[in-house]
Amino acid sequence: MKDLNTALKKKDAAKGFTMGKSELSVAPMHRICKKAGASRVSEAAAKALANQLEEIGIKIAKEAIDYAMHAGRKTVKAEDIKIASRKVLEK
Repeated sequence: MKDLNTALKKKDAAKGFTMGKSELSVAPMHRICKKAGASRVSEAAAKALANQLEEIGIKIAKEAIDYAMHAGRKTVKAEDIKIASRKVLEK
């Protein structure tokens, strides 16, 4: 079983996915869920939210980079993020 998990992690890492560890902290995810109205939030739910938000953030960032490059810039600006987020979140 350990070999299978290791193989799956390597396969996902090659695709650009990470299993488990997110760049985003768990505590803010708890606060976001509480702001949304949850009375209690499990650690697993907070980690899942962090992972999902990171995936969406990466998609938006990649799209924003494309917009910046199209405009002839190396610097991604706030407007690139706004346009990219509208495009990514409409799908």
